[in-house]
Amino acid sequence: MAKSDTSGGLTAEERDAVKQRAKELREQEKAGKNREAGDKAVRDAIAEMEPDDKVLAEGLYKVVTEVAPDLVPKTYYGMPGFANAEGKIVVFIQAAAKFKTRYATIGFEDRARLDDGDLWPIGFAIRKWTPAVEQQITQLVRKAVG
Repeated sequence: MAKSDTSGGLTAEERDAVKQRAKELREQEKAGKNREAGDKAVRDAIAEMEPDDKVLAEGLYKVVTEVAPDLVPKTYYGMPGFANAEGKIVVFIQAAAKFKTRYATIGFEDRARLDDGDLWPIGFAIRKWTPAVEQQITQLVRKAVG
């Protein structure tokens, strides 16, 4: 008899992310919307990243804190993210190493005001933080909170 798959088809990395999210929700409930606690969690998540991903996450952190200081740092499935006043994630970065992909992704949730007609991108593959990338991300974050 074959062993049944109780993982629901999730990979080990995905199961770990779900467990991380459950832990985050418990911690966030205890801390409330505490900016310092969120900032520490995000900085800790960035510190644990692989060097290439860390540079990207630090770049996003810098842009968001400068362009959208009202967004609250908060982890999202273990990934650095930033939430609105209601505690809902607006933008986050998924490290390439987290799911063993060839590039990191900067993602925007539906609270981001990136709407452009009937179709617009919400996820951006990123491999290197350059001045041009920083400029594009700055414009996207500014629009997302605008």
